[in-house]
Amino acid sequence: MIKIDFSKKIYPSLTGATNSDWQSKLREIEDSKITEIAVFLSLFDKKERDHLYKFLLKSSIKKVPLVHLRDDSDSEDVEFFVKNFETKCFNIHEGFFEFLDKWNGHWDKIYLEMNYNNEIPKDVDVEKIAGFCIDFSHLKTAIARGSKEANYILSRKGKMKIACNHLNGYDSVNNEDKHNVTDLKDFDYLTTLPKYVFGEIIAIETYNSIEEQLKFKEYLVKLLNKYFESD
Repeated sequence: MIKIDFSKKIYPSLTGATNSDWQSKLREIEDSKITEIAVFLSLFDKKERDHLYKFLLKSSIKKVPLVHLRDDSDSEDVEFFVKNFETKCFNIHEGFFEFLDKWNGHWDKIYLEMNYNNEIPKDVDVEKIAGFCIDFSHLKTAIARGSKEANYILSRKGKMKIACNHLNGYDSVNNEDKHNVTDLKDFDYLTTLPKYVFGEIIAIETYNSIEEQLKFKEYLVKLLNKYFESD
């Protein structure tokens, strides 16, 4: 049995609940001298992204394995991260396929993240791009609700690459994802998911501080190392 060390797979992330929320997290990253981190551009408009990019270039960050693109991101955003931070994976939402031409030449680095609202736009076609970025709590919710997204993903087992993941909490009472994690047990659902949906790059997607994310990582490494040793 090959032992998997999740300490080498799980990354804290620069996220934001508001347009400028990245600033406090970047200060934490600098204080902790973190060199590898995932970046979620979801809530940062173009003006704010331009501001962020200038600070990223001056930061301690040397590598960004995964970037969550926005619908108004373009090829310049992709090229910025590839050139400066060796980024291998970029993820998009289901609704972004209508903008796919903006990222021409980069489709081999783009991965699909699916929701759980039981609605898949007609132009969604994961076969056009590199594969899936599985959001663990989205998948858990989709399976529990019997949503179309669960079947779309699970029916392609072994056919499409799963390179990366978003890792956030799961609210079992309301059966939905949880981005402000208040209890480590919010992560325990991970051991109910099939092991093949875990990729090589796992980005913590919570709005919690970097300090909290690093504590989450300690718990998650123990949880997942034990889960994968149970074969």
